[in-house]
Amino acid sequence: MSTPSNESHKVTNQEVKETLHLVIESLIDGQEGFQQIGEHLKDETLRRYFAAESLKRASFRGEIETLLHSEGDHNPKGSGSISGTLRRSWGDLKAHLGGSDHTLLETAEAAEDSAKKAYKEALEKELPLPVHQLLSTQYAHVQESHDYVKAARDSSK
Repeated sequence: MSTPSNESHKVTNQEVKETLHLVIESLIDGQEGFQQIGEHLKDETLRRYFAAESLKRASFRGEIETLLHSEGDHNPKGSGSISGTLRRSWGDLKAHLGGSDHTLLETAEAAEDSAKKAYKEALEKELPLPVHQLLSTQYAHVQESHDYVKAARDSSK
């Protein structure tokens, strides 16, 4: 009786780079989103949190770009996604129309859902151990941030 092969597809260096570029795209969206939404929040504690998270996403991006540079990729992703840009524009419009913190936090939580998805999809691949470890550590923080934003949204009703 033969058993099914448990061999999984080993990702190529190009696939690793493409995966990391997608994560960078989500980090750019997060960095810009936290900054823009944070500027419009009325709650000072949330404003500080969002400013810190924007810097954290920039830091995460730098860590991934350093990894890419060490592998010879000197052209990392330079912009966020189209959906991230639309989400930020929508959040900005809500803010200018007098949107409450609750409304802005809803927008931020949707963005965090996208970030979680980008990390989850990346981590489902057979990435080299150093890449997987870096993304796992970052993903844990992104999940905590998502939970914080969601709790803040729920308590701001």
